[in-house]
Amino acid sequence: MMTAQLVNYKEQCKSTEGKRILLIEDHDVNRMFMSDYLHCYGYNVKALAEGSDFFIIIEQFQPELILLDLKLPDVDGYTLLEKKQRGDYIDIPVIVVSAFAFRADKERAFDLGARRYFTKPVNLSEMVLGIEEELSYCRK
Repeated sequence: MMTAQLVNYKEQCKSTEGKRILLIEDHDVNRMFMSDYLHCYGYNVKALAEGSDFFIIIEQFQPELILLDLKLPDVDGYTLLEKKQRGDYIDIPVIVVSAFAFRADKERAFDLGARRYFTKPVNLSEMVLGIEEELSYCRK
């Protein structure tokens, strides 16, 4: 049944074709799984294990949306959010996907410009819906 729902949803998501998503996730399995899942929906995904090259990759890849883990090995996701808000990339929507489940973590992320916040383990179909909604807001 779930497969049928996903196939039906994929048919509805034709507008995702080629949309660029930057995924920053340090956990190898999570990164590969989310990247593969998004590729199945037609997204062009660039996946990073750390945030040190965040701004270089934004410049080169020019993502239309960013999926960001907050706990990274080299730099804190909050720091990346804060720097992004002060830079030239303020209009790129950020969706946080994090294991941090406390309200204070969510509020801090929203205060720093995150548009949505998903707590791990993330419901992938809800995440795709959130991505599509954010991208549709950007097109208007």
